[in-house]
Amino acid sequence: MSKIKLIAMDVDGTMTDGHIYMAPTGEAMKAFSAKDGYGIAHLLPENGIVPVIITGRTSKIVENRAREIGITELYQGVSDKLAALKSVAEKYGAAPSEIAFIGDDLNDLSCILFAGVSGAPADAVESIKQKVSYVCSTCGGRGAVREFIEYLIKL
Repeated sequence: MSKIKLIAMDVDGTMTDGHIYMAPTGEAMKAFSAKDGYGIAHLLPENGIVPVIITGRTSKIVENRAREIGITELYQGVSDKLAALKSVAEKYGAAPSEIAFIGDDLNDLSCILFAGVSGAPADAVESIKQKVSYVCSTCGGRGAVREFIEYLIKL
């Protein structure tokens, strides 16, 4: 297996528990796992893996979290996640076999099928869990990304 160069992640349902709290002025908050954040900010750089967020929604909260944990490759409001993933892969010279992707729902399927290694949180939709290389024992927003990172490092 090729060394993983990039890990791309969905947000809602993967980096978060999928709940979207709405206030009259718009999105109010999201909860992120500190374990995921540590894995992204520390374990990925130590292993030469670039973290990427590709999400269909646009959120200042996600922008702030990405900055906080050192993610510079942030793609929000993306309707074609695979096109975004291919673009960032080209930027880093990463072949599909050098890409990992973790997501939880049908809008992540094209990226899951493209990536050399794929993962899903324990609470992902069943059809996604059937397609990935690794199903986490933890749920989205509860450490699934960290678990997947540790899985990748062991490969």
